[in-house]
Amino acid sequence: MSEKAPVVPDSGKPGNDLLRQITQGPGLVSVLGVIVALVIGGLLIAVTDEKVGETAGYLLAKPSAFFSEFWRAATESYVALFNGSIYNSTQGFKPFLETLTVSTPLICAGLGVAVAFRAGLFNIGAQGQIIIGSVLAAYIGFAWHLPIGLHLLLVIVFGLLGGAIWGGLVGLLKAKTGAHEVILTIMFNYVAVYLIDFLMNTQAFRRPGETNPISPILDSSAIFPAIPGSRLHLGFVMAVLLVLAVAWMFKRSTVGFEFRAVGHNPEAAQTAGINVARTTIIAMALAGALAGAAGVAQVAGTEKVLTGGIAGSLGFDAITVALLGRSTPWGTFFAGLLFGAFQAGAVNMQITTGTPIDIVSVVQSLIVLFIAAPPLVKAIFGMNRKKKRSSKLEPTKAGAK
Repeated sequence: MSEKAPVVPDSGKPGNDLLRQITQGPGLVSVLGVIVALVIGGLLIAVTDEKVGETAGYLLAKPSAFFSEFWRAATESYVALFNGSIYNSTQGFKPFLETLTVSTPLICAGLGVAVAFRAGLFNIGAQGQIIIGSVLAAYIGFAWHLPIGLHLLLVIVFGLLGGAIWGGLVGLLKAKTGAHEVILTIMFNYVAVYLIDFLMNTQAFRRPGETNPISPILDSSAIFPAIPGSRLHLGFVMAVLLVLAVAWMFKRSTVGFEFRAVGHNPEAAQTAGINVARTTIIAMALAGALAGAAGVAQVAGTEKVLTGGIAGSLGFDAITVALLGRSTPWGTFFAGLLFGAFQAGAVNMQITTGTPIDIVSVVQSLIVLFIAAPPLVKAIFGMNRKKKRSSKLEPTKAGAK
């Protein structure tokens, strides 16, 4: 008789099961979801195109004209998107440098969300963690005047520390009181948003002689060096190093193993001797620190000043990036590059073809939809039917043996 593999007891929590299904499913489903979202986005562009509407009036008389215009409208927008984010004949690969610039905070914040996901936690608070990290980093950058090297190092350290404190507080409250991290992180987002609005109207943060809520420019010693002629700065190198560090942590360190064990089954992890409460606090603090790195990239790299809208929609885009990356470090990295390309090329797409820039947001939303519903993607590509057929054949093979 063949030995049966031991059965790992399930946590019995539908939320944990759903989180594992969405964030740790096969990467092929993510790729197929992106393809379907791009196809639907192309259809929406074509349907709303004026020339397509004109040729639709005589579709039966001249169908070739309709389908030709339909294909043109659906493809030229994506070509313009590519030209504005990767390469074009005029600027060469300079648009790709802009894509890397836009991707840098997305990768950092996405890593923060992904780390929490792997620990079984829904980190919806990257927005607040980015804000607090950027506040501390910016203050060190313009209020302290230090030598080159030390100044930028302290900006990075305090930015990560700010995010870690903001995320760690959520982990502490969850571990000690049992409060749900989704509610906590959402409320902490509101606190951070109103806190930065308050700070930007204080003498300590507002630029002297300025009526608008904007901080002084960070000292040159507190700013990431940039490639001449582009906005790409060494913050991108920081993002790559963080990806490498998180990848090493999950594969080689005890902390990474504990994160994965608690994320898979907290009850079993507790039985095995893992301190779930401590792991929860550490996971949220680390997630916050990574999101805080996104704030550092913004104030010390891209913007060089602090404003109330410094985080923009980065915190919520980071959730999408982590989902698309299946909560893996390198998956999050490439997902951040994809979304950075969308955002960097959207302006050129609108200028060149007249396609509304909002179509990029539509495509991103569709990607989230398909990633959050793997059975839908599998049904579209007939993957469920293949599984059913193979399962019917397995008993026959087993019987033959």
